[in-house]
Amino acid sequence: MTTHHPITVVGAGLGGLALARVLHAHGIEAALYDLDASPAARVQGGMLDIHEDSGQQALRAAGLYEEFLTLVHRGGEAVRILDKDATVVFDEADDGTGGRPEIDRGDLRDLLLGSLPEGTVRWGAKVAGARALGEGRHEVALADGTVFTTDLLVGADGAWSRVRPLVSDARPVYTGVSFVEADLHDAELRHPVSAEVVGGGMLFALGEGRGFLAHRETDGSLHVYAALESPEEWLDGIDFTDTEAARARVLEHFADWDKSLRALIADADGALVPRRIHALPVGHRWQRVPGVTLLGDAAHLMSPFAGEGANLALLDGAELGLALAAHPGDTEAALTAYEEKLFPRSERSATESAEQGAQLFRADAPQQLAALFTSHHG
Repeated sequence: MTTHHPITVVGAGLGGLALARVLHAHGIEAALYDLDASPAARVQGGMLDIHEDSGQQALRAAGLYEEFLTLVHRGGEAVRILDKDATVVFDEADDGTGGRPEIDRGDLRDLLLGSLPEGTVRWGAKVAGARALGEGRHEVALADGTVFTTDLLVGADGAWSRVRPLVSDARPVYTGVSFVEADLHDAELRHPVSAEVVGGGMLFALGEGRGFLAHRETDGSLHVYAALESPEEWLDGIDFTDTEAARARVLEHFADWDKSLRALIADADGALVPRRIHALPVGHRWQRVPGVTLLGDAAHLMSPFAGEGANLALLDGAELGLALAAHPGDTEAALTAYEEKLFPRSERSATESAEQGAQLFRADAPQQLAALFTSHHG
């Protein structure tokens, strides 16, 4: 007998978990499939600032807002903006009145996971493909040969979604920016200069065509991104298995930058991690396809420069859960209601992300970004 699930969510990232949690709160069970071998299979990335009108709204809908507040990084909303000579252009401490508390992505994922019944997530389940069976039902095949069917299939499976082809031919394209990620552990003690440069929260050190983005994590480490406007193949020419050589190759592009900024890569602990930044077309949308929809990066992958990705994934998941709860027995009405709000919302955020990405690596980027922060806080 083939297993059948009324609701299947592919991907146990923040969006998929938020959906499952809101459904659970309304007495509706969903099956989640994730390709990671376990919840601890990989590090979950750095800090997230959770926005009032999206991520926080989702956590309220999930009944987890109060618990979330106990996990936020006090002081993490501080912002510093420097130019390539390490001249401070903007420096704002976290006075506790900001509306975008910072939380470690892993802590947030654990909060969501812990709020679901045991066994909700099937780990080590890589989806190979899915096909329509008619009348809104789908058959999903896993890489290990397992097959199951579902009445509602939700693609919460990120940039390279295996569910997206059921509704759209769109593919992510390279944005022209590549990141190299690094970590500096126990920064106050082992990397005091870098700790001072980054400050208590987020650092933007910007110049023409490049920059360093960094933030302090709750464990006292610094998470750093060296960002470069570059051809898509630039990273292919660097041997990241040779950390010293990789460091030197990245720092070639920051030869005339202040030594305190170069140290963010020069002194990094452990391997450097290459990451190309991709995005789906701004305004990506699809015609209603019975029994299937997308959320998060699967629906609207965008560059990280407006800080909206995780927030939108949370909100998408919560809104889809609420729509399904509000339309019992009428999945199509629920999906229509969800997508009517999803499309304009994600188009606005994707536009903002693309515009901010274009601004961030201009020669006058430090001054422009400082003016933006000043206007938001003025």
